[in-house]
Amino acid sequence: MRVLITRPEAEAQMLQQALQACGITADCAPLLAIRIHRDVPLPLDGVAALLFTSANGVRAFAANAARRDFSVFAVGEASAAAARAAGFADVQAAGGDVDSLAALVQARWRPQDGILLHAAGATLAGDLQALLQAQDYTVRRITLYTAEAATALPAPVAAAFAMGIYDAVLFFSPRTAATFVTLVRAAGCAGGATAAVAACLSANVAQAVAELPWRAVQVAARPREADLLSLPGVGVVAPPRADDTGDGHGTGREDGVEQA
Repeated sequence: MRVLITRPEAEAQMLQQALQACGITADCAPLLAIRIHRDVPLPLDGVAALLFTSANGVRAFAANAARRDFSVFAVGEASAAAARAAGFADVQAAGGDVDSLAALVQARWRPQDGILLHAAGATLAGDLQALLQAQDYTVRRITLYTAEAATALPAPVAAAFAMGIYDAVLFFSPRTAATFVTLVRAAGCAGGATAAVAACLSANVAQAVAELPWRAVQVAARPREADLLSLPGVGVVAPPRADDTGDGHGTGREDGVEQA
């Protein structure tokens, strides 16, 4: 079996290694490049806890601040794991989307416990700040990274797709799905979709990729990497990793509900 991974490079390489350990050949075509903003002045006065809606947000915050004494609320297990790896000790994980993250904060943190800082990407789908402010929380949001879309498919990937080599293409956000559709059309290889299953993290992702003539479009039961990998078109019975959301970006939307 051969699959194509469309995640940003860091996530794609980790998933590629995990799939190859399961006997699945996996190629990578990162459709989003993560650009971390450096030397950003962070509004940390009075902040007592951090909100992370992607592992990229964790990496971007860690690149700009040395402090690790904050409580952390992460959108899912992968973001939580990234926070622990970065040196945070008090880390709690939500169920993989912005709504579950807002619910977790409300269950575990009182407005009077202190200011929350959301380390976010430039592209958002779902307004975590507004959800929590409506419940009387003080929330600051700062943009610490940008996800830039690819302008062309790697030539070997375009050729392989045109030849119908891929059994499945894995999509983790609507933005990467829409970018893939644009790029395969530009490369003149859209017909290769007839050989492949589009394995999608959410219904929003499936909608973005539906314009191509796929053999089938399958949607994960929950917006988690493990659920996507267990789809019939991919068939990883024991998913190798427990990731939370999309490309740095939950429900397969962009940041934290997210994306990149």
